[in-house]
Amino acid sequence: MHEMALCESIRTTLEEQSRLHNFTKVARVSLEVGPLSGVEVEALRFGFDVVMRGSVAEGAHLDIIESRGEAWCMVCAESVPIEARFEPCVKCGSHQLQVTAGEELRIKELEVN
Repeated sequence: MHEMALCESIRTTLEEQSRLHNFTKVARVSLEVGPLSGVEVEALRFGFDVVMRGSVAEGAHLDIIESRGEAWCMVCAESVPIEARFEPCVKCGSHQLQVTAGEELRIKELEVN
């Protein structure tokens, strides 16, 4: 379950930012998670609460913003939506797609005290 390791990285980032920006408490964390990121959202939610204990983000509310997957179809020469890797273009059926969005896992917003 690599989501625990991801939560530990998030915790490290939050602790570093608290020192840099002089805040002592994180009330809310908004994470943007793409469908192609390989992240299991429910496991991330569970891991977040466990890993944040004893940190500046203990008790913080976690908001997950699920983004959309997109790819550039080399045959159609346009951007098309995708939900998973290796699926065909929804317009022409080609598998010549280059992922352009949906792989992200990033801290989008923080509410701090």
